[in-house]
Amino acid sequence: MSSESTFFGHPRGLATLFFTEMWERFSYYGMRAILILFMTTETAQQGLGLDVETSAAVYGLYTAAVYLLSLPGGWLADNVFGQQKSIWYGGILIMVGHLILAIPGSQEIFFIGLGFVAMGTGFLKPNISSIVGDLYGDDKGAKRDAGFSIFYMGINLGSLLGQTVVSFLGEKVDWHMGFGAAAVGMFLGLIQYKLTLGTLKGIGMKPAKRVKLPGEKSSSTFTYALAAGAILLIFTMQYLGMVDVTTARGIAESVGVLIVVVTLAYFANIFISGGLDMAERKQVFVIFLLFIGASVFWAGFEQAGSSLNLFARDYTDRMIFGYELPAGILQNFNPFFIIVLSPVFGAIWIRLAAKQMNPSTPIKFGFGLIMMAVGFLVMYFAAVIVVQGTKAGMGWLIVTYLFHTTGELTLSPVGLSATTKLAPRKYYSQMMGIWFVATALGNLIAGLFAGGFDPNDASQVPGLFMSVVLLGVGSGIMFLIFSGFMRRWMGNVR
Repeated sequence: MSSESTFFGHPRGLATLFFTEMWERFSYYGMRAILILFMTTETAQQGLGLDVETSAAVYGLYTAAVYLLSLPGGWLADNVFGQQKSIWYGGILIMVGHLILAIPGSQEIFFIGLGFVAMGTGFLKPNISSIVGDLYGDDKGAKRDAGFSIFYMGINLGSLLGQTVVSFLGEKVDWHMGFGAAAVGMFLGLIQYKLTLGTLKGIGMKPAKRVKLPGEKSSSTFTYALAAGAILLIFTMQYLGMVDVTTARGIAESVGVLIVVVTLAYFANIFISGGLDMAERKQVFVIFLLFIGASVFWAGFEQAGSSLNLFARDYTDRMIFGYELPAGILQNFNPFFIIVLSPVFGAIWIRLAAKQMNPSTPIKFGFGLIMMAVGFLVMYFAAVIVVQGTKAGMGWLIVTYLFHTTGELTLSPVGLSATTKLAPRKYYSQMMGIWFVATALGNLIAGLFAGGFDPNDASQVPGLFMSVVLLGVGSGIMFLIFSGFMRRWMGNVR
């Protein structure tokens, strides 16, 4: 291993994945920084001209789809393409999607572009993270956690660069030029990936060999039944007036219900007919609990691109030296803090592990959820200032992103690493897909939450932010309480 440890003391293949993910996140987060702003800008100002509720629902659906499609993306990698090809095809789809968004045109063209980006990310995201885990073989200790922390730093370096470039081009020059810059970023990522692919040494080149175990049943019947049940559920909710699928918000609410139902059914099927032994069932149940915690965390955290982005545009004083900063660029403080703090957190986990003091994954999740909630507590006080008739200073959002960053660093890379360690081998990429489905659900909730954000009525904002505080604190406390039980069910996974 020592001869290969040439990238911050880690396998050289980590550099290939680091920079590929960096450019992919450049394109994704750069575009996301201007997405809801573009949709809510009047057509006279070259925007899409949608109202806030519809724009927020579309934002939630798109960002949810980006991660929800990780499930079929993981399945296709496991069974058809292999992880390496899935990453390559995904990058191409993402680039094409951004190129379509760069073409001024109708709403239909815009939505087609979003669809391409979502499909491509579904291919790329779960599989690149799976290969990161495979670089470490049977090493399931703090070294792997540190590797994911470095990989996570690449994600946020791309985010920092993308949000800076795309925000300035999109908000200050031309919206479609911003989308075009996102396409250029993904193109650079594809070139880098192809040129350095040899450093992966064949990892993820072929689909995983599936061996059907005794007692494992075919999933085709379950898949058809699940699809039929999902369609029936939507019709039932529409008939009962629970949702209105003729509106973007109604579609988003329906998708949210479906994500929950399908995820529950998926885990139930794995438990009943997945051919797992008792130890594997316990570890999959822990993945399910981490899924819940991650969904709650992302429901708050991902409002950076929705409600917090709208707050930055409508209620924040962004003047500095006589120049008004683009609203989207304030999101850069999160990746900036990540880049600064990621190596620190990675080193902390290794040092604590050496002293037998490394907190368990459930404890880290509890801390991360509480830090997310504290960030929204800061925003609650910022919103109170706005209600009193004064714009909030940028410092409120900066401090919020600092708290969110500390929460993210104790939850997201640790959760990625834990999933690669806990997942049964034959469901490896699918379990990575499930991890990203949690992000999908959180993004969808974040979009729906922003739909209640009225730029003409500041009085409702403090209550909206306080609801996130209560949810985050409550969830974090539950993880801390049940950390001992979860730790035992994780077995020898650290």
